[in-house]
Amino acid sequence: MADGQYAAAVSGEIKNKRPLWVELPILVVVAVLVAVVVRTFVVQTFYIPSESMENTLLKNDKVLVNKVVYRTRDPRRGEVVVFRPPASWKAETGADDYIKRIVGIGGDHIVCCDAQQRITINGTPLDEDYLFPGDQPSRERFDVTVPIGRIFVLGDHRSDSGDSRFHLLADSGTVPLDRVVGEAFVLFWPFDRARTFSPPNAFAHIPAVH
Repeated sequence: MADGQYAAAVSGEIKNKRPLWVELPILVVVAVLVAVVVRTFVVQTFYIPSESMENTLLKNDKVLVNKVVYRTRDPRRGEVVVFRPPASWKAETGADDYIKRIVGIGGDHIVCCDAQQRITINGTPLDEDYLFPGDQPSRERFDVTVPIGRIFVLGDHRSDSGDSRFHLLADSGTVPLDRVVGEAFVLFWPFDRARTFSPPNAFAHIPAVH
């Protein structure tokens, strides 16, 4: 290619490039759309509004919630989940979302309590070392078989948690899976307490429902 032709080609490329003031709004719109899609369908930030999950989560902590994980599998015992409360729960508190720990899944037989004051699941006692210091597993007695397609949830700060124990007259206090927003998998604020979450070892010994 002759020098004149090369210069013309380069000049044409430069002329076709959009100015920054045109591209910047486009990039901002694309970034906003991506953020909206991620927040709506993938990951969302939630803050902790109460003391019901202490000391696992403290009031005003912020967590990331995986909103797609339960599209590929069912929730598991021990996971911390955000869910939209059933109508009877919401009427009592006005809260839009709850965060609790899954203690029972569909088919589980959950009883409080055995002779050592432990909750049992399918006849196996649950040793809950994550409970708020000084709390009992539950002062309220219950004997629940969790319906299929629902979960039984409790706060880690049992003496300060409005959870499944207080709604036993409505579907045994259980929450339908279609009300579950997602799994809280990371505590990211405050930074000095940042951590990931996984089910406590106590749940690994619970037998499957037969």
